[in-house]
Amino acid sequence: MNVPHAASLLAAVRQRLAARQGFALATINLDHLVKLNTDPAFRAAYAAQDFVVADGNPIVWLSRLARQPVDLVPGSTMVLPLARLAAQAGVKVALLGSTETALATAAEALRVEARGLDVALTIAPPMGFDPAGEEAARYLRMLETAGIGLCFLALGAPKQEILAARGRDLAPHVGFASVGAGLDFLAGTQVRAPDWVQSIAMEWAWRMLGNPRRLAPRYWACAKLLPGEMRKALALRMAPPAGRA
Repeated sequence: MNVPHAASLLAAVRQRLAARQGFALATINLDHLVKLNTDPAFRAAYAAQDFVVADGNPIVWLSRLARQPVDLVPGSTMVLPLARLAAQAGVKVALLGSTETALATAAEALRVEARGLDVALTIAPPMGFDPAGEEAARYLRMLETAGIGLCFLALGAPKQEILAARGRDLAPHVGFASVGAGLDFLAGTQVRAPDWVQSIAMEWAWRMLGNPRRLAPRYWACAKLLPGEMRKALALRMAPPAGRA
């Protein structure tokens, strides 16, 4: 992670949008750590991200254990703040991922919540979409040609991060924000856990109960990873400050 809290992220994005400079934003969680340990393409994509924030309470807890604390900055909750920045900067926005119906509804919601926002493109890739394929390259060139300043990617990991990494080369003036289910939450096609569930850091359990067949194996892999990450965090905590023997 290189961005510790939402305020610093918004400041950095505001600067990029004003200068018409592209960027890639990733939101790391335990599932991403599992993938980073096993997927070279995902590691390469993460290395190309300009901004990385903590999207998951375990990441925040690990950062505190390491005495390098960061705040929780879920990608789904940053959709509206980022859209408002785009409206203020007068840059065009694109939505890529999910379904045509969800994107149309999310676009209308964004226009209401971010007054003056220009949602210029919505792209719902077909099933089996390959972020490393030629169709993805065509989408990226389309974004660049259309003068898009900010593109929300709602493809899920690792597709969205891989596409954002390619975008840094093929669409260098576009800012890419990987937001997972953020657009579906905004459209109402997926429902986020109630506030009280989020407040006790049990959103993962609420989601798993809704889709245990798909999510139970994922969370089990995350649970197995956690002890090793705790040891790494403790090692950082015990390491002498830089410059000291």
